[in-house]
Amino acid sequence: MEFLSEYGMFLAKAVTVIITIAVIVGIAASALAKEKHDKPKIEHLNKSLNELKGYFESEILSKKALKAIKKSAKADKKKSDDFDKKVYVLDFNGDIKASQANHIKNEITAILAMNPKPDEVVVKLESGGGMVHQYGFASSQLERITNQQIPLTVCVDRVAASGGYMMAAVADKIVAAPFAIVGSIGVIAQVPNFNKVLKKNDIDFEVHTAGEYKRTLTMFGENTDKARDKFREDLAEVHVMFKDFIENHRPTVDVSKVANGDIWYGQKAIELNLVDELKTSDEYLQRKAEEADVYLITQEKKKTIAQKLGLAAQASVSKGVESAIEKMSFQKWFY
Repeated sequence: MEFLSEYGMFLAKAVTVIITIAVIVGIAASALAKEKHDKPKIEHLNKSLNELKGYFESEILSKKALKAIKKSAKADKKKSDDFDKKVYVLDFNGDIKASQANHIKNEITAILAMNPKPDEVVVKLESGGGMVHQYGFASSQLERITNQQIPLTVCVDRVAASGGYMMAAVADKIVAAPFAIVGSIGVIAQVPNFNKVLKKNDIDFEVHTAGEYKRTLTMFGENTDKARDKFREDLAEVHVMFKDFIENHRPTVDVSKVANGDIWYGQKAIELNLVDELKTSDEYLQRKAEEADVYLITQEKKKTIAQKLGLAAQASVSKGVESAIEKMSFQKWFY
């Protein structure tokens, strides 16, 4: 009887675990079905700046001074509650895959559909570059703004290098912080090769293709000089495309001087015409808020299913492995 009792308890616990797992899976499936695209968060920067200013004044100034400020503020408000000009600010923090390109695409689509059109679009851009085709796509999205004759300004506080600078070059004006890094107009592709290791361990590796250049260099097969030459030729061709792009969008830049893959800080970059003005994005936007309604558009990041289920660590490891594989793929060219 004791054995049956213990066995019964074991079965009850097992069923409980199974039910718990089923519930978790059900929640995950339900959340996945309901999950939608992240919605943009829109902040009226003028209002936020005024609230911050008001807080400091209330904590520091005397009652008499505060009374005078309030009186002056009421008089200003009677003159104009809203500015005629509207400025929209977008954020782009680029990773190797320019993952935010889809977000900025949707934001630009919404902005261009508005009537009246904005008086200016500002993009706060931070990126060290990444995949050629991805950053080409992101640059094309910014071109949609200039194609509509809407002034586009790109602000760089830290870095806009390689593919990041390719995006910045689309703008009518590039504003950079004095020590922001810009440039890196070059192309790189790295290919690990494990052929010697395979041979040492008597492991054969075969690659079959239809088309002479379907595959040039390989990670596991034995690479030939002909394949290397073709690979370098393709690399040089992408570099020419990059240089032509910069020359077309920034005609004042001497591409022969700056397209060597080197980087420059803002103070030197302005001498080379890589940027137009030295100023932080905060200063630029604060001045804009004195003459226009400025709206900051950002994406609210929703938790992934893994994070909701407390599996953030596993998700992070998975993402890291995926990123490593992505970097090892020799079919990807990098700005």
